[in-house]
Amino acid sequence: MTKLHKRLGYSVEESITGHINELKDDAVGLWQIVPKGHDGFSLEGEELVDFIRRHIVALLKAGAKPVYSVYSGLDSEYLWTLTSKYGETTEEITEAIISEWKEKGCKDPEFDSIWFALPNIYKEKKPNQQK
Repeated sequence: MTKLHKRLGYSVEESITGHINELKDDAVGLWQIVPKGHDGFSLEGEELVDFIRRHIVALLKAGAKPVYSVYSGLDSEYLWTLTSKYGETTEEITEAIISEWKEKGCKDPEFDSIWFALPNIYKEKKPNQQK
């Protein structure tokens, strides 16, 4: 039986599709994915890890790259800063992000944690940098 969101009734696959669709207009943060898994779908342990992994892999396969918001203290002319600290391949990036999350105690990530964005989003300049 497919697990459904406990309040809204959509499936995990629909959750993934929703985040992929969101990429067209905005970055998707890990802080959005993790609580959806444990609060919305009542997942814990390896089920939660699998939920997170499936979301990250899908976002990366859709063309998203790991980014940080400039609001996380990074100095940039762009609204988002690409990061390569997690590796290059989908598997490297996914496992590194999950490992980092686990090292931090498997808690809900903060707003300034890792996000995923398409080029049209991460190449957008800050308002005072627009020309």
